[in-house]
Amino acid sequence: MIFANRIAAARKLVEALSDYRAKNPLILAIPRGAVPMAKLIAQQLKGEMDVVLVRKLRAPGNPEFAIGSIDESGWIYLTEYAQQVGADQDYIDAEVTEQTKIIRQRRAQYTPERPPIDPAGRIVIIIDDGLATGSTMIAALHALRNQKPAELVCAIPVAPGDTLRKLQGKADRIVCLSSPSDFYAVGQFYTDFPQVTDEEVIACLTGR
Repeated sequence: MIFANRIAAARKLVEALSDYRAKNPLILAIPRGAVPMAKLIAQQLKGEMDVVLVRKLRAPGNPEFAIGSIDESGWIYLTEYAQQVGADQDYIDAEVTEQTKIIRQRRAQYTPERPPIDPAGRIVIIIDDGLATGSTMIAALHALRNQKPAELVCAIPVAPGDTLRKLQGKADRIVCLSSPSDFYAVGQFYTDFPQVTDEEVIACLTGR
């Protein structure tokens, strides 16, 4: 399945998530790419939107490849292959420090005038524009599970099968529109896949 762009993918996710319409779900986007998607989904499902701030931990010499992730509380997820690609403890500590700094900067930038929306007791749907290793989604699900939602849902347009298997048990429900076998990168499943800017994120969160 090829999506024209993120908004087209979001419209298809709305159809798949229609059971939650008018139940005031909290739609949480993993910035930045998923934020415009989450805005549309929240509007269509008559819910609220916010961001969940997690960051991938980058492999040495290959910043696009995740060796793990960290959430806003400081919880760290490391893959089983982190050391195999050269990430010793000193490297991991430095990367955790760098990504924690970025999370704090983004919280101050994205929602400076309010705290994150409380997910306790609510249907929470975490959105991303696609998963490769799934590291950031695992961190996001962990962060939200600790905040005791009534139901925790992971919703993505595309992800490989082995990544979906890693997510089993971490969400109450996983909605994935496509799980191709020939998966190399999320962007290959979009015709138009531009970077989403911080300014676009802020506009989505503030309604500007």
